[in-house]
Amino acid sequence: MLRNRDFSFFWIGTVASNLGTRATQAAVLFQVYQISGSISVTGLVGVAQGVGTVVLNPIGGVLADRLDRRRLLQASQSVSLLGALFLAVFTFIGHIQVWQILVAVLFVTASSSFDRPARTALVPALVRPEQLPEAIAIVNPSRELAILVGPAFGGLIMSVGSVGWVYVFDTFSYAVLVVLVGFIRVKPLPGGKKAASFTADLVEGAKYVAKRPLVLQFIALDLSAQLFGAYRVVLPALATNVLHIGEFGYGILSSLPSAGALLATWTVFRVVRSGGRQGLIVLYSTMAYGVACIGLGLSSILAFTVAAALALGWTDALATVIRQSAVQLDTPDELRGRVTSLYQVASGGGPSFGQIVVGTLASAFGPAGGMAVGGLITLVFSGSFLLHRNSVRVYDGPRKVQPVPV
Repeated sequence: MLRNRDFSFFWIGTVASNLGTRATQAAVLFQVYQISGSISVTGLVGVAQGVGTVVLNPIGGVLADRLDRRRLLQASQSVSLLGALFLAVFTFIGHIQVWQILVAVLFVTASSSFDRPARTALVPALVRPEQLPEAIAIVNPSRELAILVGPAFGGLIMSVGSVGWVYVFDTFSYAVLVVLVGFIRVKPLPGGKKAASFTADLVEGAKYVAKRPLVLQFIALDLSAQLFGAYRVVLPALATNVLHIGEFGYGILSSLPSAGALLATWTVFRVVRSGGRQGLIVLYSTMAYGVACIGLGLSSILAFTVAAALALGWTDALATVIRQSAVQLDTPDELRGRVTSLYQVASGGGPSFGQIVVGTLASAFGPAGGMAVGGLITLVFSGSFLLHRNSVRVYDGPRKVQPVPV
């Protein structure tokens, strides 16, 4: 797969961009918590991210189906670069406030809402259809590698320098993807040929999703895990007040779920190639994710915390690849940007709003109680799918999926 020149450029640029983005996301949470001392205020970072994702992501999906996805990706990454630069400058000035950080996060997330649909919908144009599950199985672990290294690298930078240098690194990482995407050559992409109005395009994508119970149920499962299992918002408090491991330890702790996802790579490849009983695998993985959330919250012993964090990444990676492959293969190319964007409202907006949900629960019941309640909700909801026949329970792999005529 990596012998494919254009896919390789895309992959390298995506890893670089994700590396800086994840370092900044960890740094922002830690910086807001250090300024405010409040988990609830820290959860406002998720609100800023969620507003941009939920409101603008569907619009980004329409543009991804109308415009050249390469150019849209370059433009959105350039805007995010400016947001990271804003954070760096105001941090180095020394008078940065929480509201300034939230404004910058909202700005970058708004840009990313145009980035994500274009980036995801571009992958099928770089590989043959039969290679798509494996391509996603490469892109997702690569993203997890960036999430693994990013927070740890960000924590290292914060411990030896300052949080401002994390934002400088993020600025550079955006520039890498902008440049590499310029060298990608793909077959002609949909864009600029549709006579329908912008609103009609948006409605067309929503109607397509509404006709696909498998997609809707995957969205519901993803949303339950991301909304009530948004563990990252409690990590600064766990690192500072429970485990007492400092900035670098916080960076490592933030990276552990991604380490779990990377450890799951071999299992993921076997599952996407075998193609059997994949719906049940998603259900069991989501249930296990809920159990891991409970374990992370209740643990005060470092070894148990490490095990729970690794389990979060392992179970999430397995379910995510299956869900994304099914959605991409279930969608014709001319609708892929819009359908992807609607799916990402859950996968992207869920964790963002989940930070305020879990942050509020943690403020009421403590970090342990907040994570335990959230994990329990995820466990019960996903387990309920086993009690009756549904599209997820009987889903047997991408070879069983046929797109709906449009």
